[in-house]
Amino acid sequence: MLLGVAAPLLLALTACTSLGATGNKGYISGDGSVQVIDAADRDDPVTFSGTSLTGEPISSEDYLGKVLVVNKWWSGCGPCRTEMPMLSEISSELGDEAAVVGINIRDSSADNGLAFMKGVGADFPSVYDVQGKAGLAFAGKAPMASTPTTIVLDDEGRVAAVISGAIPSKQTILDVIDDVAGTSDG
Repeated sequence: MLLGVAAPLLLALTACTSLGATGNKGYISGDGSVQVIDAADRDDPVTFSGTSLTGEPISSEDYLGKVLVVNKWWSGCGPCRTEMPMLSEISSELGDEAAVVGINIRDSSADNGLAFMKGVGADFPSVYDVQGKAGLAFAGKAPMASTPTTIVLDDEGRVAAVISGAIPSKQTILDVIDDVAGTSDG
């Protein structure tokens, strides 16, 4: 009898906590909202660097002159796992006009992040950034609270668009890239 009363009460209390909203998965997932910033309103360029999952140095400055899609992720994030194959597909389709770079924020090792990327066929570079140094470059310029977050930098390295949470669709990110490429001052 006590179990019959306690179980529904416990379930009701759990539904009222903030942990129930995210399932306590260790990340905050955004709502997929897309914010595009007019070229005239873009702030100074963002510069970040670090070591890739393969141990190579990587810098956002290597991508100046093209649109750069920066995706904050980790392999234990459900929405990240869902959108990673799409990002990989987009990366291979972009050609010279744009590129994709990931920022891995939480995997226990670069090898774990790399194994995940290989497992989903993703071959674009990712900075291994569990200490948050690369992510600090976006402080005050783009909200980075949710994971995943995708930031599109214009060809000058300025924040031109932000997607908080999972990318709604492949067409959404392609449209954002086209919009940013067509509106850069440079």
